[in-house]
Formats: sequence, structure tokens, C-alpha cells
Amino acid sequence: MRSMTYKDFNATIEFDTDDQIFIGRIIGVRDIVSFHANTLAGLEVAFHEAINDYVRAIAELKSAP
Repeated sequence: MRSMTYKDFNATIEFDTDDQIFIGRIIGVRDIVSFHANTLAGLEVAFHEAINDYVRAIAELKSAP
């Protein structure tokens, strides 16, 4: 299992051999936030988008991650 970091958030990364995709899940937050892509470059983009969306949602709801 691998990991990624962006804006002080961490995610675990796995490769699904059946679907041939990379799957990530943000760890250390109360919510379930996941993302996926076919390539590592795409996974990084998806991870950044997931974090940015999550941070925006937290701000709108005025709750802590």
C-alpha cells in the first residue's frame, strides 16, 4: 500500500487488478472520501480535486475535518 500527501491530508493508495485502476482513500478524517484514476498522474489530479472539494464542503458546513 502506498500513500500520498496534499495540504496536510494523507491518503492510502491501492491498485485494483480486476478493474485496472488506482484507488485512494483520504485517512484521518471523520468522513469517507475516496477517489480513483487509471494512471498515477490522473490519481494525483483526482486526489487534489477530492481534497479541494472536501475542504470547500467543510468550510460551507462549518465543521472540522
